[in-house]
Amino acid sequence: MIPLKDDTPSALPPYVTVSLMVVCVAVFLWQRTLDLDAGRRAVDALGAIPAVLLTDARLPVDLQWVPRYASLFTYMFLHGGWLHLLGNMLYLWIYGDNVEDAMGHARYLLFYCLCGVTAIGVQAVSDPHSAFPIIGASGAISGILGAYLLLFPRAKVLTLVLLPFFFTTLRLPAMWLLLLWFAVQLVSDLAMHGGDTSVAFRAHIGGFVAGMLLVPLLKRRDVPLFAR
Repeated sequence: MIPLKDDTPSALPPYVTVSLMVVCVAVFLWQRTLDLDAGRRAVDALGAIPAVLLTDARLPVDLQWVPRYASLFTYMFLHGGWLHLLGNMLYLWIYGDNVEDAMGHARYLLFYCLCGVTAIGVQAVSDPHSAFPIIGASGAISGILGAYLLLFPRAKVLTLVLLPFFFTTLRLPAMWLLLLWFAVQLVSDLAMHGGDTSVAFRAHIGGFVAGMLLVPLLKRRDVPLFAR
C-alpha cells in the first residue's frame, strides 16, 4: 500500500517540510555526480556509523569531513538510491505539512532533528560495533508518522493498493495505515534479527516512538491530540 494524499488541510505554508525535501534532493543529486568510489567515501564520511559514534573506532583522517557527532545530522540527508529518496520524500510530503502546521516552523524543525537523532541512537545502541554507515531521512520521517498518528488518527489517506494483476485506490483511516506501518517495522526487525539487512528497522521504530513522545511537548497549545 502506497499513500498518495491525505485529507487534512494545513493553515501554515510548509516552509520547513519543503526546505527539507529540497536539501535531500540536492544532496542526492550531488551524490549522483560522484563516481562509485567517491560515492562510497561520501557515505562513509557523512553517514552515521555506530562504531564511530559509540566506541573508540575512528574514520581515517581523509574521511573526517565533519566532526564526529555531526554525522547524527548529516546522515539524514543522504540516500542510497532513487527509490529510497522518493519513498522518503513521499511520506514527508504527505504527513510533514500537517505536523509542521501543528507545531509551527521552528519547533517542527527541532522535532524533526530530535527524531532523527533518536532514531540513529536506537539503531546504534542495538549494534554499537557496527561499521556499516546508516543514511536516509527515514528515522526522522518515522517520527513525523508517530506524531501524525496522535494528532490526526481519524484523517483519511488516499492509498494505492497493489495486488497481483490488480490495483485500486482506497481512502483509509490514517490510524490503521500508520499502525500497520509500525507493525511491519516490528515484524521485519524480528525477522531480520541476527541477519543481514540494508534497512535500519530499529531506527524506524525508535523514530516513530520518539515522535509520539515528543508531539505533546512541541505541538502548539491550541492544537489538541486525536483531533480528527
